Amino acid sequence: MSKTALVTGSSRGIGKACALKLAELGYDIAVNCNSNLEMAQKAVDEITALGRKAVAYKANTADIDEVKDMFRRIQQDFGGIDVLVNNAGVVDDAYLLMIKDESLERSLDINIKGYFNCARQASLKMLRKKSGIIINISSVSSVLAVEGQSVYSATKGAVNAMTHTLAKELAKYGIRVNAVAPGFIETEMMNGIPEELQKKYLEAIPEKRFGTVQDVANVVGQLCSDDFSYMTGQVLVLDGGLSL
Repeated sequence: MSKTALVTGSSRGIGKACALKLAELGYDIAVNCNSNLEMAQKAVDEITALGRKAVAYKANTADIDEVKDMFRRIQQDFGGIDVLVNNAGVVDDAYLLMIKDESLERSLDINIKGYFNCARQASLKMLRKKSGIIINISSVSSVLAVEGQSVYSATKGAVNAMTHTLAKELAKYGIRVNAVAPGFIETEMMNGIPEELQKKYLEAIPEKRFGTVQDVANVVGQLCSDDFSYMTGQVLVLDGGLSL
């Protein structure tokens, strides 16, 4: 019997790489996007080309009504959910005195509330069969101070704390909860950073390279395997040694 994974924010970047990796491992995939359904459909096409079922769902994870509707549709389309990868998030870098109220609220809503919304709905489905996996995408910024990222760091620190607590709460129901905290990863967001600043970041990484979305996806895929059935409540930092 096939298993189903929901990857939020999976129309591009790390989320898309995770969705494709899980498809390669035999999962059917629920692809989530916040706005660009056309891009999400392209991810669906790539997944179906791998021989797996995939459906795109447009939903703002910070909106509980939209999240409930998405999970209702996933239940109808796939018959359940086995893996949740909480990935949808935002980064609005700003120094403390330059943080805008709307940016603060948006970051808290999506990076924290969005993760809780999806974890709650997923765990409700997983409780029925007493098995499931939740993986939260955190960030090295949760354990490493980066100037201008006080809000982002705070939200990802909250994700780490949530991971620890949910793992303890849900273990007795056969649900494992872990987090992956990537460092600097080659994505569209990284391409928007000035070249000189990129060089500065690169010099600080012991491995002298930025990570790839595939690096993150590989770890997510491993965490979903039976090889890691005894691991829960952990935050795996994937940063090429940056935080050492």
